[in-house]
Amino acid sequence: MGLGQELYSRAKQIIPGGTQLLSKRPEMWLPDLWPAYYSKAKGCEVWDLDGNHYYDMSIMGVGANVLGYANEEVDAAAKAAIDRSGMCTLNAPEEVYLAEKLLELHPWADMVRYAKTGGEAMAMAVRIARAHTGKDLVLVCGYHGWHDWYLSANLVKGDPLADVHLRGLVPAGVPKGLAGTNLIFHYNHIEEFKQLVTDNAGRIAAVVMEPIRNDYPEAQYLQEIRNITRREHIVLIFDEITAGFRLCAGGSHLKLDVVPDIAVFAKALTNGYPLSAVIGIKDIMKAAQDSFISSTFWTERIALAATLKAIDCYQKDQVEGTLNAIGTKIRDGWKEISRKWNIKIHISGIVPLSHFEFEYENPLAYKTYFTQEMLKNGFLASTGIYVSSAHSDEITAKYLDACEKVFQQIAWIHQQEKTIETQLDGKVCHSGFERLN
Repeated sequence: MGLGQELYSRAKQIIPGGTQLLSKRPEMWLPDLWPAYYSKAKGCEVWDLDGNHYYDMSIMGVGANVLGYANEEVDAAAKAAIDRSGMCTLNAPEEVYLAEKLLELHPWADMVRYAKTGGEAMAMAVRIARAHTGKDLVLVCGYHGWHDWYLSANLVKGDPLADVHLRGLVPAGVPKGLAGTNLIFHYNHIEEFKQLVTDNAGRIAAVVMEPIRNDYPEAQYLQEIRNITRREHIVLIFDEITAGFRLCAGGSHLKLDVVPDIAVFAKALTNGYPLSAVIGIKDIMKAAQDSFISSTFWTERIALAATLKAIDCYQKDQVEGTLNAIGTKIRDGWKEISRKWNIKIHISGIVPLSHFEFEYENPLAYKTYFTQEMLKNGFLASTGIYVSSAHSDEITAKYLDACEKVFQQIAWIHQQEKTIETQLDGKVCHSGFERLN
């Protein structure tokens, strides 16, 4: 099984769920065969516990490492902060420097608060909106973390969150009294959104949504939401955790030309260091002082220093141009090889976060086979990719060559009238939250 799977077998006995993050659970990739753990990583290259080398053409630290793993400039800033002590009774001045930088990038905003993860920053943003408005109800579109305020959507009948991100998110442990405190709407469905606002007039504290993720907004969609929320005195919160710093140095909403009342950042903001930020207009953000929002490690220095340097790299290296060029090359490659070998796929997502889906019965089996064969060719890969500036033209070309080889194998399987399931070395990957045996 390899040292990684051996260690994972031990982990499942002492860590509920086996890993700290669902997206890193091996069953989400290649059950019983995924390397599971890394010994080191640099750029977009990864070495597992057995010393095997892979190119990471998958999610690059779950979207956190846009500048590549172990970026020398960012890591040097973090190491310098460590040498000056990451924690102290006094505050780190980088808190102020970073706040000024974020407000410079987003002239519409006035104030900044920090947290460590995207999920807790989203919980903070919702708390601030509720404190400001004195209302409870939140309208939600997209994925926004694991906290009670969000998962409570699944306390009502059915599986509402399955439509906007993951299926099977059981709200065990979430107080039943939170049922009905958030309501789901779907991206680009403006009439559905309008109806929710009408049906719940005077009760809505906030609208929480990703300005962009899997699809581009239809004409005037975001602007209409902005107009309605402003008219109804509803706080508009943009979750920029996934999209932020990929289309430009800052939030994707800057490119989409629609400003929220609050925006939340994490992931790409720091290039792999634990820090998230909530920015917003003063009239709303000052409500953070009316509610107790505080945590010791939100004040640590290392991630603040790393984030300042990461933003500097985004700006001076114009990283968004690299992400767009590599992402476009990959999408064009997928189109070409799928046509060549008559493999039915559907490509979607914004260019730096591109993905495809096999259009066959049991697409999860095809996805598992693709991951299985790409791993044999030296790539951590599935049917989606988070592009980084470490993905060079040379590595991208090698990746597309490997993709073509796997697509050719799938074409042969079809020609032989075999099923894809018979070609798997193990089980089919999971698609959502599933309990482990």
